[in-house]
Amino acid sequence: MSKIRVGITHGDPNGIGYEIILKTFADMEMMELCTPIVYGSPKIASYHRKGMELQTNFNPITKAGEANPDALNVLHCTAEEVKIDFGQSTAEAGQAAYAALERAIKDWREGLIDVLVTAPINKHSIQSEKFHFPGHTEYIQAKVGKEGQQALMILMNERMRVALVTTHLPIQEVASHITEAAVLKKLQILHHSLQRDFSIGNPRIAVLALNPHAGDGGLLGKEEEDIIKPAMQKAEEEGICVYGPYAADGFFGTRAYESFDAVLAMYHDQGLAPFKLLAMDDGVNYTAGLDIVRTSPDHGTAFDIAGKGVADENSFRQAIFTAIDVYRHRQQWDEGHYDPLQKLYVDKRDRAERG
Repeated sequence: MSKIRVGITHGDPNGIGYEIILKTFADMEMMELCTPIVYGSPKIASYHRKGMELQTNFNPITKAGEANPDALNVLHCTAEEVKIDFGQSTAEAGQAAYAALERAIKDWREGLIDVLVTAPINKHSIQSEKFHFPGHTEYIQAKVGKEGQQALMILMNERMRVALVTTHLPIQEVASHITEAAVLKKLQILHHSLQRDFSIGNPRIAVLALNPHAGDGGLLGKEEEDIIKPAMQKAEEEGICVYGPYAADGFFGTRAYESFDAVLAMYHDQGLAPFKLLAMDDGVNYTAGLDIVRTSPDHGTAFDIAGKGVADENSFRQAIFTAIDVYRHRQQWDEGHYDPLQKLYVDKRDRAERG
């Protein structure tokens, strides 16, 4: 089996991106699992390595086709000189983060990398005329999503998976985006992802309520009765195993998530606050619903510790493992669901039309 080519964007160079990348690939056994290609700058990588006295070697390249399958490759795709100012949000660093992301997406389109792992960006500094998104998920959906596809954010580790109906929205806008169609669509994407991406035959999905105490019979809101439950009923009619809606506080407080393969939360902090409390050291952000396999660590740029050499790389390492696992699971699923009869029918029809 050929090694999977893992494209890695360096994120904001003023953050901990290079530190967690270099620490992860200090273990040479990682190169037995994949061929890593870091989109960024060999100069910036050297600056971080020297400043934190890291020993990881890497191979500078200018295009993905030059990658050494047995080395950490760093592909130059930023401005020639980028000033590093640890812990600071700068336009220059934002441009470097965007350049890496743009090049990696381009190379994925051209089949030069198999999966994408993104180091954290600073959502303020990366904003420009070319990047006007609240985060990686929305940008990647806009760039590679086909008609009818929607990205689904899933935060996960070995113990739980938490998906979101809405992602980066102000709280005052959340309720208006919780519609029956939106909840049903996310349930459909999550169900298919659990089957295809994680090889779970008949997944069990828990759905969280929007309001405290699941609306308390309509006293605290009617979204559960008018929107969420009807969406769940339609999902059940499609063969999706859904349960709830559950009040979020009691659901996590009683560890009820342990009985399910995934949890669908209504908004960002409802799902991610408890998840990060329970899984901050090994959590992974996975983008489901798109053709690209993309993961990232579940933390940000960590400007407060950038350049100090104390960042924990475990979440980033788990992001790489997850991307590799999902890619292989998809291959197995697609092979198992390939329909040769359909191709045979098309071939026969084509011959008949050619006379």
